[in-house]
Amino acid sequence: MTSVSPSPSDLPAGSPAGGAVNNFQVDLRGLVDLLSHHLYSSPRVYVRELLQNAVDAVTARHAHEPGAEVRIRLSASAGRVTIEDSGIGLTAAEAHSLLATIGRSSKRAGDGELQGLETARGQFLGQFGIGLLACFVVARQIRVVTRSARDPQAAPVEWLAADDGSYTVRELPHDARPEPGTTVHLEARPGAEEWTEPARVERLARDYGSLLPHPVTFDEGPGSTPRPVTDRPAVWDRSFPTPAARRVALAGHCAQLFGFTPLDSIDLDLPVAGVRGVAYVLPEPTSPAHRAGHRVHLKGMLLTDQADNLLPDWAFFVRAVLDTDTLRPTASRENLYDDETLAAVREALGARIRAWLAELAASEPDRLAAFLSVHHLGVKSLARHDAELLGLMLPWLPFETSDGSMSLEEFTAAHTEIHFTRTVEEFRQIAPIAAAHGLGIVNAGYTYDADLLALLPSVRPDLKVTELDAGAVTDRLDPVPTSVELSLAAFLSTARTHLEPQSCDVVLRAFQPVAVPALYLDDRQARQERDRTTALESADSLWSGILGSLRGSGPRARLVLNHNNPLIRRIAGLPDPTLAGTAVESLYGQALLMSQRPLRPADSALLNRAFLGLLEWATHSVDTTTAQSQEDEK
Repeated sequence: MTSVSPSPSDLPAGSPAGGAVNNFQVDLRGLVDLLSHHLYSSPRVYVRELLQNAVDAVTARHAHEPGAEVRIRLSASAGRVTIEDSGIGLTAAEAHSLLATIGRSSKRAGDGELQGLETARGQFLGQFGIGLLACFVVARQIRVVTRSARDPQAAPVEWLAADDGSYTVRELPHDARPEPGTTVHLEARPGAEEWTEPARVERLARDYGSLLPHPVTFDEGPGSTPRPVTDRPAVWDRSFPTPAARRVALAGHCAQLFGFTPLDSIDLDLPVAGVRGVAYVLPEPTSPAHRAGHRVHLKGMLLTDQADNLLPDWAFFVRAVLDTDTLRPTASRENLYDDETLAAVREALGARIRAWLAELAASEPDRLAAFLSVHHLGVKSLARHDAELLGLMLPWLPFETSDGSMSLEEFTAAHTEIHFTRTVEEFRQIAPIAAAHGLGIVNAGYTYDADLLALLPSVRPDLKVTELDAGAVTDRLDPVPTSVELSLAAFLSTARTHLEPQSCDVVLRAFQPVAVPALYLDDRQARQERDRTTALESADSLWSGILGSLRGSGPRARLVLNHNNPLIRRIAGLPDPTLAGTAVESLYGQALLMSQRPLRPADSALLNRAFLGLLEWATHSVDTTTAQSQEDEK
């Protein structure tokens, strides 16, 4: 067990004089379980802790002795991991104080161990004081051999700790470690040997430490050739002979890091915020709901490869990798702390991506067109909150219209009054008819399109944008001659009587294409009235009174019969009004199904009744014909 005793000065005011002072007890095994199962996502973080301590030690040594040698060597073999550095080192007292006390860090302001090193504190990676003890997630035993650079007369020190919470500190002969620095030896605990395999340790070291500020090497023990772990400067900070060569290098970096060849790359450079990196544009479309994980390095050390709060939600079409020295990590050092600083950086990075889009629109339309062909949804999402960007992107953003797929700028060149449908099904039903009669309709059934159309008049005040209503379509269709409509007055009266229970009017028009016998049209008010009627049918007496009082007087749904269609003409000429009414009900059901609107119970009953009525009429006609033939034969 490891204990921490408060000094008398730490006691709260009002404590009785001479009162007993008790020690907090910390169960190291319990702490290890807490770290491995609740704080850290994986035992792999022990490699990060080793690298972090070594880099911080070297940083402190350089603050104390600027010309000192820089050396960090990591090795692994046969269940053991060793890391050696030429850093600041520790005395025996510091080993007692810092290596075995939870919550105490040598990197914090006010600690005597680093007085005079205030300028170096901003470069330290660690700050939470968990440190070396976190390595017990994989280690059975930790041995530290260290010698202080601040006290040349101090002897080397050995700190030996076991996972049962016990440790010893002893001084060694001066020749045990002639030079200042620290060597840490880990011995794997049973069941954790896989985490100390050389290949895995090297892979983890490269993943965590490739951008560390001091060179790190890896080897597999005595006699093996050291291999570099760090790879600095970062690829986005390197010089290249041409922009094309830089794009090729960045594409290769993205393929190695994320596993895809990017469509393009965006520099993320915020010097004021201490952020530098690059965002890679995904080559395939992705869902706006998908939150990509970005790679964030903190002062060169990988903090996380799953940062989902780094960029605005609308920037779902990029994967970013960057290094920062200002953003705060969480206690586990596996994600970013969501504070005001991160919010400001997130907004600034979003502005950088937006500026990249503006630059493409102004100078490289081919690259912009290639980008929008894949990621127009992301730009539409951004343009919803940025009228200036919407105006900039109007020549490029694709929309589905009654004139085909095109940008709004192309569409508005032919139509100053724009109607839109809120569902894809409604658009597909009406688009062929609208196109034949010069009515401009945009399909706003896709993500973000309705929002953008609502913003369009703020960018183009000369345009009128309205939701499609039945009256607008009906007015564009060709009326039939008055004499024809008067001759069919009885049929139209029968049709309206049969559809009155469905709250649907019947009108007669002539339109293209001829193959469409009837068209079902409604608008928002008509749909609201349908919903009210449906609710009224199943409501109790109290709600029936309330819903009945809400009955509107707005436009109703319309069934538009196409007089150009031969079937409509034959139905209109039927002498039997009952059969004509049944045929109109069938046309209503067919038009309703074509519009793919949900059927109310009353609609289903009508369809069933019309279908059976037509079957009865057809079989009755056959029976009558057969009987007549038999009579003629006699």
